Formats: sequence, C-alpha cells, structure tokens
Amino acid sequence: MAPIRLRAPSSFERGFAQIRDELDVPPSFPEVVLDAAREARLDLSGRRDALNIPFVAIDPPGATDLDQAFAAERHGDGYRVFYAIADLGAFLEPGGVIDLEARTRGTTLYSPDIRTPLHPPIISEDRGSLLAGTIKPALLWTIDLDASGMPTDSSFERAMVQIREAIPYTEAQRRIDANDEMLVLLKEVGTLRQAREADRGGVSLNLPAQEVVEVDGSYSLKFDSSIPVENWNAQISLLTGIVAGTKMYEAQVGILRTLPPTRKQDLRRLRRQAKALGVDWPDHIDYPDFVRSITPETPTDNAFLLQAARSFRGAGYLGFSGEQPEFAEHGAIASIYAHVTAPLRRLVDRFGNEILLALYAGEEPPAWAVEATEELPSLMGRAKSKESALERSMVDFAEAMVLEPHVGKSFEGFVIDINEKRGRATVQLCDPAVVTNVAPDGLQLAQEVSVTLQAVDTSKRTLDFAVES
Repeated sequence: MAPIRLRAPSSFERGFAQIRDELDVPPSFPEVVLDAAREARLDLSGRRDALNIPFVAIDPPGATDLDQAFAAERHGDGYRVFYAIADLGAFLEPGGVIDLEARTRGTTLYSPDIRTPLHPPIISEDRGSLLAGTIKPALLWTIDLDASGMPTDSSFERAMVQIREAIPYTEAQRRIDANDEMLVLLKEVGTLRQAREADRGGVSLNLPAQEVVEVDGSYSLKFDSSIPVENWNAQISLLTGIVAGTKMYEAQVGILRTLPPTRKQDLRRLRRQAKALGVDWPDHIDYPDFVRSITPETPTDNAFLLQAARSFRGAGYLGFSGEQPEFAEHGAIASIYAHVTAPLRRLVDRFGNEILLALYAGEEPPAWAVEATEELPSLMGRAKSKESALERSMVDFAEAMVLEPHVGKSFEGFVIDINEKRGRATVQLCDPAVVTNVAPDGLQLAQEVSVTLQAVDTSKRTLDFAVES
C-alpha cells in the first residue's frame, strides 16, 4: 500500500506556524543580533594549520548547519582520529547580544517546513558551518586509539581546516561498501567503539523514528530506521564526548551530560514484558547485550524496544567547579560523558569547549564559561522541553491532516504499549506511519489489530480510533 499523502502544503504550513506561535518559538532574530553576527570579526591568529587533513562531513541530506567533520589514519597498530568541530567562540563575544540570545533559545528547533536556529544563519549556516569546499576556523580534536579502539592520547586546539566533502549518510554507506579508504576507517573505528561500548555495559536502542517528511510538494509520515554508517558516525561523537567529559571530570571543572542507571525494578519489569511478548531473553544474557541485539523488524521487536526506552529516565546536565561530583555518569553510555560536538545547534557545547581548550593548554578556564555551568542545566532543560513539545505537536498535527479525509476507513496496526493506569493502549499503524491511542480493553502487547478511524480534529490535533471486534 502506498503511503497516504495530502497535497495541501499551504494548509500544513499554516498549522506548523500556529504550533510555533503556541510554543513561543521565535520567528526570527532581533535586528541587533543579526547586526552583531554580520559584523563579527575573526581573530585567526595562533591557530594550527590543519589544511592538509582530508575532512569529510557526514550529515542528513540538505543540512547546512554542519557541526562536525571526520578524518582518520592508521597510527601504529591503532588509529588517529581527527574530529573538527565548528568554532562558535570565534564569532561570539561572551555576554554579547548573540550569546544572550542563544541562552534564551538553548537549541536549534526543527519543524517539517523550516529550521529555527540557535544562532543567526550567517554564522550557523555559513561562516561557522563546516560546509563542503570551505576553509573554516574549527576546534580540532586529535584522538589516538590502540588496536582495540581505546583512547591512549588526545589533544584539543583551535585550527584552520579544509572540508573536502559533505555527503549524506546513504552516500557514506555506499562508499564504505565500495571500500573507500577513508570511510572504511570510520567503519573500523566505529565497530571497535561499539565493541568497547558493549564491554562498558552501554546501551544503544534501535528505535525507529516517526517523521513528517516533505516529498514532491506534499507532506507524509514515515518511520525511519538508521543504517550502519549512522551508528559508526555516532560512535565518533560518543568517543569525543567521553574523552571530553573525562578531561573535565579529572580537572574538577566543567559540565557533563548525565543519566541515572537503569533501576532494578525497571529491569524486572522489562523481563516480565519480554516474556509476555514472547521475546526470548535468556537468563544468562544481561540487559545491555540483549537490548543491543534487538532490531525493529517486527511488531514484537518494536513493542519491546519502546518498553526498554522507558527505562532511561532523568537525563540532565551537571555543572561543577572545584570538586568531582559524586554522580557523574551517563547510565546508557556507561561512562562519564559531555556534549561538546554540536555547538551550532546546542548551547551547552560551546561552554564545555572553551573550558576544554583552556585545560588542554594548561591554563585556567575562562571565568565566564565556568560561571555559566551553574545556569546551563536549567537553560538546557527548558530548551529540551520545548523541543519535545514541538516535535510531538508537529507529528500530531500531521497525523490529523493526513488522516482527515479517511474518517470511517479501517487500518491495520499492532499494539506497542498498554498503560492500564491511564486507560489506554498505543497502536502503531502499518501505513501511514501513525501512532495513536485506543481503549485497552482485552488487548495484548504486540497484538495485531484492525482499527476504524471515527473522528479527526485538526485544530486539537486529535484522532479517535476504535478497535474492530
């Protein structure tokens, strides 16, 4: 069955704009902020000349706010990884109008029709972005790994880099499959880091993402699952975040991304749910290894992964200065970890990076960056709440718009969650890519069901389905 689409982009985009108004998503930047971005003058003195390193940026198609670029080489019996990060500090004055505006935003917000950037586009999508064929100021990580993929040495400094290419994930995967020399190293390092993640007891979930996509002038819904190169590329960012977090933790100053470990009662609940779903979870296999082995290929797999995702609760940021915090780990990564690889799109990264530059240079971190670590957890918490609300509202609206012409029709799906306390079961339709709630009476996890669409309210962004007997 072909995906259901509605050729009414103007109607969609009016709805998307209304949601942004409801959530106070800023429609533009104040002129004083734009003026400051246009007038920013770079001091490029004292930077390492790293123009000989063949960097490639790997991002989703059409992305223009490119935070990272990758390169690697063999080093002894191991590897040397080069990771270039956009240098926001080259454009922003601490306490200046661009900085203050970014603190009110917290993160770049993505709608199906537009991007609401953290920083003015002249910086985030042009002068500061690691675009293909450009020479840019960047923050350069050099991380040496042994043959097993464990870091043995690292450096972090300001540099000038040249981005040879920017390619989408699908092209990167094609080149890896064709044994492209540079990108094969991404696969080798990424695979080793996945193995080290398993050794640590880290957990990676392969949940499919529900997305609103624009195709040929119309919008539709789909479930998107990752391809291997996305996971290998993510491991480079995780490696950098682990090295960065450990450096700040040992120096007793910085800001970490934290997550409490999975609780024993949650693990017991997951084992009961696996049994109810008919998922074979042998007693001798622990939680991280088992979850890592599950891919979202069947209704049962999807239902179990959704339950597993619920075991990750309480993610946040922890700023500290003068002492090592007692609780510092990220439970899913199973390591100390920091967000430092996406400064164009995430506020907190810029401050951690400035602290790290000083630490690697053997200097005192700048006071303005250290002081900000007290406020950043709350700023990022508010930004994350708005991001989640925007994402959910956009998907709810798109679901209502896509399905409004189909009231009275029957759809096939399967039960991915049951919440007796709230009196609802969650059903994932097979097509279109819609997730909705129904009455839980008599339903079981992973059960295949037929549901009838009884009503749609596009203004409230609600769907009313009933399970067919």
